[in-house]
Amino acid sequence: MNSETNKTNQYSQIRAMLALTKASLTALFRNPSAVVFNILFPLIFIIVFGFISGGSFTIDLAIDSSSDKNNPVIESLFQIKTINIVKDKSDEEIKKELSKGRIDGLIKVTKNPSGNPEFVAELKTTSASPERGAILKMLMAQVIDKQNLAKNSGSSSFAELKEQIVEGRKFKTIDFILPGQLGFSLLSAGVFGTAFIFISLRQTLVIKRFFATPVKKINIIIGECLSRLTFSMMSSIIIIAIGALFFGFTLVNGFATFVNMLILSAIALVVFLGFGFVVSGIAKNESSVPAIANLITLPQFLLAGTFFPISNFPEWLQPVSKALPLTYLNQSLREISFEGATILDVLPDIAILLAWGVIVYAIAVKVFKWE
Repeated sequence: MNSETNKTNQYSQIRAMLALTKASLTALFRNPSAVVFNILFPLIFIIVFGFISGGSFTIDLAIDSSSDKNNPVIESLFQIKTINIVKDKSDEEIKKELSKGRIDGLIKVTKNPSGNPEFVAELKTTSASPERGAILKMLMAQVIDKQNLAKNSGSSSFAELKEQIVEGRKFKTIDFILPGQLGFSLLSAGVFGTAFIFISLRQTLVIKRFFATPVKKINIIIGECLSRLTFSMMSSIIIIAIGALFFGFTLVNGFATFVNMLILSAIALVVFLGFGFVVSGIAKNESSVPAIANLITLPQFLLAGTFFPISNFPEWLQPVSKALPLTYLNQSLREISFEGATILDVLPDIAILLAWGVIVYAIAVKVFKWE
């Protein structure tokens, strides 16, 4: 008899939780602000950056650390306005940037042991940007021809150009922007969405009505979380699909990459929901939610690599960026989409996200109020 009663209670609790999930999800779709901030707002940025990308004609060229930097060939390159000499990067960073097409070429000028010609200029370009590589090769050929004519010895040349094409995959603007917008969409959904819904449920006394039913408190929370998770996963699918279909967003391993991005997004959203619970516990009413929530979301929007690599920030600011949870979501999404990483490959970043989750949920337990 007792076992039958327990089964009935368990079944009714699950049905109640699913009913709450369905009701909350329906309310989300009927809420224009939820659709705007979770789908349309990120898509606007993706469309803008998708259309404006690729308009620059500057050629980015790095100089190998072992190159003869005082050579006339190298000195001539600084005089060409089309060429931007890349500085302050290690050989390893240059190698990675070259394979992604973020740097168009790498030049190394060394003394020729045979003496004819005097120097050998080794130019590495990338298959990720063949057009820029061709332009760079032409500019280098002009520089070397000019040096050979200036020497005018007749017996030997001053320098010889050798080219090597490095296999790579072009890292487009959309490949950086879309993961950042997806990450910020998840952060906003977790913080603003959760905070507003629980403040509203308290003020309209809906939670008190729940208490008059057999529904457990934990199932109320799980139901709301499942609705947010479902809505955000649908938003993520739309954002990724539009980026891939219309703007060439890179999904390096196709459907497997797509699935890995969704799994990571789901993990991150669960963490970000904790921030929403904290805000809903601190805020007195709906009007105070934006001010408190923006203290959490705005610094991450600006400093977590949403629009620009954190390496572009001043050195004193970079530790702040590296302390933010959104930084690790954005970073992992880019590694999965462009570099072909799997969930297992980004476990260190996930561990940091989960550590943040432990912290915020511990705070949420202290500050969250049902009434």
